[in-house]
Amino acid sequence: MKNNIIITCYTCFLFLFSSCDSFLEEYSQDLTYAKTAADLDEILIGDGYMKVSTDLISLGNSDGYYFPWLHVMDDDIAQISTGWSADGSVFTNFADFYLWSEYPYMREGKEVDDVDWKRLYKHINSLNVILSKTGEINNDLPGEIDRIKGECYFLRGVYYFYLVNLYAKPYAKATASTDLGVPVKTTEYVEDIYFKRNTMEETYARITEDLTEAARLLKGKKHKTVYRAGFHAAHAFLSRVYLYMEQYDKSIASADSVLQGNYSLLDYNERFALVQPDSWGTINEGVSVTYKDSPETIFSQGGNCFENSLSDMTDMSNFNVSDDLVAMFSKELGNDLRFGSWLGIYKDPWNAVYKVRKLVDDKDGMVSSECLLRLSEVFLNKAEALAMLSREDEAMNLIEELRVKRMKQGSYTPLDKRTGEKLVQLVRDERRRELCFEGHRWFDLRRYAVNSVYPYTKQIIHDYYFYNNTTGTREYLGSYRLNEYGEEPAYVIPIPRSVIEFNKGNMVDNATRPQREMFKRF
Repeated sequence: MKNNIIITCYTCFLFLFSSCDSFLEEYSQDLTYAKTAADLDEILIGDGYMKVSTDLISLGNSDGYYFPWLHVMDDDIAQISTGWSADGSVFTNFADFYLWSEYPYMREGKEVDDVDWKRLYKHINSLNVILSKTGEINNDLPGEIDRIKGECYFLRGVYYFYLVNLYAKPYAKATASTDLGVPVKTTEYVEDIYFKRNTMEETYARITEDLTEAARLLKGKKHKTVYRAGFHAAHAFLSRVYLYMEQYDKSIASADSVLQGNYSLLDYNERFALVQPDSWGTINEGVSVTYKDSPETIFSQGGNCFENSLSDMTDMSNFNVSDDLVAMFSKELGNDLRFGSWLGIYKDPWNAVYKVRKLVDDKDGMVSSECLLRLSEVFLNKAEALAMLSREDEAMNLIEELRVKRMKQGSYTPLDKRTGEKLVQLVRDERRRELCFEGHRWFDLRRYAVNSVYPYTKQIIHDYYFYNNTTGTREYLGSYRLNEYGEEPAYVIPIPRSVIEFNKGNMVDNATRPQREMFKRF
């Protein structure tokens, strides 16, 4: 089939990083024109969707996991402080992200390429090329071209969402028209220009327009698998985006479109009955609570950086669950199966630390730790939007409906009624418990800080340890502090230096992050 493909795809995204003179020579590639919708679909699978990595977790690996460092900057994770093994490769790779360094693309003092910026724009350019070719394809299957276009629009909207939330400020209604987002390009052809950053308003307009068009095109189309975009995935993502934008009525409407679909909340008691840990702390496969065939799973793409047994993000020499997150599970009454039950967060049998269990097994089909859509998120998106609109009883009912599926049978205690800011805080707390280690917390902390109704920000402290090979123990070196949002530029990742240098002043960087000083807190 590949001999029938002839698309000439000039990877224009590389104008963001490469020399103009060598661009065509180095980065143009001749592909064949797709003759059928099936041909184009194969290109979409290969170039449009995130790859699933089986490599070790590392920084600067263009074939590795997508932005795994997203997990190490927030208050849900900590460097492991006990254990017998030396400092693991995962911590070495992401130490500068964990410590909110001035320029975090560093590994042991050496600068590392930011492959995530490049890969996301490469996907976007591939999608632009595919969209440009859909009108030329022999449509031998009714509706197939619309489905392919719908998936392209969905993915492009998703990639711009991640780019703008990693490399720009959080969306704030009052300043969205002037705050800088990321460069937006929707054409497939090469433009001999230097790129500038679009405004936040323009970037989010592109995201919502793409996702809305995706939903329109995918409506009524057969959804092949959770690893491909569909109508409900588009609305699930829209419910998230509109929540970030504080367009609460639209967030609720998109959430309702998903809730009318054939999805249901998973009863964690059913999964708990399958757990069979042995005396060594080994757990039987097939008991993860996030998996392909779960009745909650709507969409997943990309790898799972908590699944790789060789370099699990929370193995003995890297990171563990923070005390702050552990405490969240005892904040409300009830025996929460998401904690201490081998299903979500569990205690290491050999050390006084907690690890992540919720995403690790692929017996039932692995899902992503960064780009996953589940029904429980849709519940929480809608509950938060309802709370912000003072529709308090409806919000409380949704939280109760979710929690009853998470508590050990016979232990559930109804929540006391909350209103106003206390209700919003309850929803935010539940979101943290439910969606931890799925790529939400860092983004949530950013958007809470600029919320126009109930703003919330906090300091985060990360302790820093070193393994002493002589004594066989970990030694506390000191701590680093991330200040509250308004006092701190490090809630935004720097634009890659290569991009800034290539665009000769046209690409404005984010505010300079400070050189952070270590301090002793115990």
